[in-house]
This record gives sequence, C-alpha cells and structure tokens, in this order.
Amino acid sequence: MIAHRRSRTPGIKLTSVASSVWSLSSREMIEAMIAGERDPEVLAQMAKSRLRAKLPELEEAFSGHFGSHHAVVCRQIIDHVDFLDRSIGALTAQITERLAPFESAVTLLCSITGVGRTTAEVMIAEIGVDMTRFPTAGHLCAWAGVAPVSHESAGRSRPAGTRHGDPWLRRALVEAAKAAARTKGSYLSAQYSRIARRRGANKATIAVAHSILAVAWHLLATGAIYEDPGAEYFDRRHDPDREAQRLQRKIEALGYQVTITGQAA
Repeated sequence: MIAHRRSRTPGIKLTSVASSVWSLSSREMIEAMIAGERDPEVLAQMAKSRLRAKLPELEEAFSGHFGSHHAVVCRQIIDHVDFLDRSIGALTAQITERLAPFESAVTLLCSITGVGRTTAEVMIAEIGVDMTRFPTAGHLCAWAGVAPVSHESAGRSRPAGTRHGDPWLRRALVEAAKAAARTKGSYLSAQYSRIARRRGANKATIAVAHSILAVAWHLLATGAIYEDPGAEYFDRRHDPDREAQRLQRKIEALGYQVTITGQAA
C-alpha cells in the first residue's frame, strides 16, 4: 500500500494585512516567496508606501509554512492571472478601436443615470445606433425583453412577466438599473422606490431598466443629451386637490369628519 500524506497548508495570511494581493508590494513579496525567500522579516521589508506602517503585522502574516509545491501553484496562478490581464487589455483595445466611430453615441448613453461606459458599449453592440430599426421605444424594449407582457384568456388579461429578449443587453440594463436606483435624488431612483414599495425589488429593477432603454432610444433617435427630471418629478405631476380628496376619504373611512380648506396664497 502507498500511504498518502496531506500537504500542510501554507498559513500565509497576507490578505489579513494588505488590502490587495495584487498591489505592487504584495506582488513583489509573493514573487520573492516563489523564488525561495522564506524570512518573514525580509519579506515584510519589501512593503512600500502606507503598508510600511504594518511591518510587525506583515512579519507575523509571513510566519507560516510555504513549501516548494506552494511556490509551483502560486506561479501557475499568477501566470494565469497575467495572461487574463493581457487578454482583457487586448480585447479592450479592440473594442475601443471599433467603437471610435460611435463615440458620440457612447457619450449620449453615458448621460443616462446609472449607465457607465461598459453598459453603453454593450447597448451599442446589441442595438446599434440606428433607431429607425425600431418604430418606437416600446418596440425596442419589447425586443430587449424588459417590457411587460400579458396573457389574455376569456376576455381577461393577466400579467405574465417579460419576454425572453437579448440576454446580454438585458443583463447590462439590469446592472445599470441597480446603479440608478442607488443614485439618490435622481428620477430613476425615485421611480425604483415607488415601484419597489408596491411590487417588490425585482419588478422595480426591470421597470427602471425599461425606462433606461426607452430613454436610450430617444437619445439615439434625436441626438439629445439626457437631462434628469429629478426625484421631485412624481411630486410635481401630482394633483394636490386629488391627493387631498384621497386622504379625506381615507380619514373619513376611519370614522372622522374632515373639512378641507385651502391655504391663502
């Protein structure tokens, strides 16, 4: 029989001290360990900038067992990460070059709350910039799978979620919607809050994604820059007389009598 012995874990806890293992200091320390350096004090002295304030903690973090087999694994991981970084860089350069003729469209889309450059690039890649392909913003939203649909039977209709649209575009729009929902003071944030209270976070996110794509259609069709209506948009649209009547009915339903008198200007 051949006995198998479990290898000891290295016990190196660099991440407990350094915020990132891919910083310049951390990379140099890891490369030194791969090359054979094992002295915690020597490794800690490679720290740069603000990390030098944590030299005692670094020495303790490097006081573990790091064998040659750990070095082999680390080398493979680092080489793979470097390969991925080079690949991302090469693809990013290609994307930037191919999108150069559409830079004005990217700028338009990036003016929408929640839409960053990557989202704008995905939108252009998926829908193009010629909005004559879609008769209305509603057609585009339906094609993308962010427009609500309903099933009708026996003369009655019921909501049935959304269509299966372009998955890459939908994913990008959902991420943009989540970012817009976190942007305080914006129209889309207010829209998200109003819908989320009544119908839940998921439906609110899709509704905001729908709004973002509808706005994108108008911007690309007209060449205008997006101007956020602000979080007060819904309040400005609200009819104060109708709201007062609604509140009056609600209070009277509780058994109270209400008289509404307008304030003098």
